[in-house]
Amino acid sequence: MRSIVAMVVAVGFFSLMDAVLKTLGSTYPAMQVAALRGVTALPLVCVYVFWRGEARTLLQVRWSLHLLRGVFSVGMLSLFTYALSELPLTDAYAVFFVAPLLITMLSIPVLKEKVLPLHWVAIAVGFAGVLIAMRPDGAAFFSLGAMAVLAAACMYAMSAVAARVLSRTDSSVQVVFWTTAMLTIGAGALALPMWVAIRPEHWLLLAALGGTGFLGGVAITEAFQTGKASAVAPFEYTALAWGMGLDWAIWRTLPDHYTLVGAAIIVASGVYLIRHERAQEPVIAP
Repeated sequence: MRSIVAMVVAVGFFSLMDAVLKTLGSTYPAMQVAALRGVTALPLVCVYVFWRGEARTLLQVRWSLHLLRGVFSVGMLSLFTYALSELPLTDAYAVFFVAPLLITMLSIPVLKEKVLPLHWVAIAVGFAGVLIAMRPDGAAFFSLGAMAVLAAACMYAMSAVAARVLSRTDSSVQVVFWTTAMLTIGAGALALPMWVAIRPEHWLLLAALGGTGFLGGVAITEAFQTGKASAVAPFEYTALAWGMGLDWAIWRTLPDHYTLVGAAIIVASGVYLIRHERAQEPVIAP
């Protein structure tokens, strides 16, 4: 339950971050936006590291996996930012929601997890609900933006599984710090030749980008380090609920009946999975 709650919170923060990414992506190159995501979050991450008292342990990590996750982070965020400038958020989410299925598939050979039939059903039902709710334009799936989202989803899935492997030896603080640091360095180096000066009116957006990115990163690391990847992954679909709430709070738009039906299916599959996970928890005698 702790990992599931952490995933739901992470998806909420990342949904807010996506709105900021889409806004900034219309003005700045995608790689620069990815670098700004790292730059703005890094000071908060450093404070978090010192608050947890783990600054001395930052170099005691599995460097190969951290470098691999750094590459995935740069590629994933820059591709997704580019896709948001080409596609509506709804279509981008519809394609990106293949990530939970990819995570579950990778968890079998890489993590040696036993995936219960219920988890496959939860993912399939949740994805069906997403398609009903979003009714994405079929032509969008064959655009460059859609291909960018698909590649980003693959990188995200591999990064999530790598984080689960890292949890066996490295702490969540180490994972969050090096993910943010490598995103900052890698994306910053690639973005530098085409860097665009930051407009004064965007400083508040950058602060929001750093805050939501930092909190989402901490929450999602907690989710994948404390729970089975195959059990946590289906709760990626709660992004739809967060999106509906943001649409109403910011733009005062209400979902149509297709969205409501799809959301009901997603919520039902998630609640059923939560009840199953609770039933599987061992009873500890007082």
